[in-house]
Order: sequence, then structure tokens, then C-alpha cells
Amino acid sequence: MRQVLQDTKGVVEKKMFGGTVFMWKDKMFCGIIKDDLMIRVLEERYADLVERTYARPMDFVKSRPMRGYIYVALEGLKTEKQLASWINWGKEYAEKSPPKRKARKKTIATKRISK
Repeated sequence: MRQVLQDTKGVVEKKMFGGTVFMWKDKMFCGIIKDDLMIRVLEERYADLVERTYARPMDFVKSRPMRGYIYVALEGLKTEKQLASWINWGKEYAEKSPPKRKARKKTIATKRISK
């Protein structure tokens, strides 16, 4: 994965979900969780991509799949071209999805006391 991503400026590698994930443009877009490739894809691509051979919904939370996230089994990543194809779907997500909303900072109400 690092080799495929080496020419993409600004990619950050982090430990997360018990594995290694990659972030680009402040968005997590791919990673390795246990023995699977994890890819975040655009909502409009999800239904088609999750139906591909060796792909399945990300079931990190056992009660329900995480929409927009796909696991790809290592058997489906035998060539660098196959890996790069999946990573590019993730990069498309990072590039085209709306920016994340910034959390509002909570302010403590203060009272001005004059002298």
C-alpha cells in the first residue's frame, strides 16, 4: 500500500481500528484491518463495488455494516494493479466527498465585571 501511495502528496499513516489506516485531505480512505483491505468509497459507488468478488460490507461493528466502507479480502489483491484500483476508489472518496464539519468549540459564558 505504501508503494502505491508513495506519489500521493499529503497521505498520512495512522494506527486505528487495530490496524493501519491512511488519511488524505483529512479523510480516512483506506487501510489494513486484520487481514482485509478497508476502503471508504463514495455513496453512489458503494452498491456496485461491494458486489465485486472478494468484497463485502465492512462489518467492524457486528450489529450493522458501516455504509460506505468496504472490506476486500487479500485473495482479491494479488497484483499491484488490483490493489491500486481499490486504493483509487478510496482516493476518489477523499477528493470528492464534502469537507468534514468542524466541531463547534464550547464556550463558557462569562460575565464582564467592571471596575
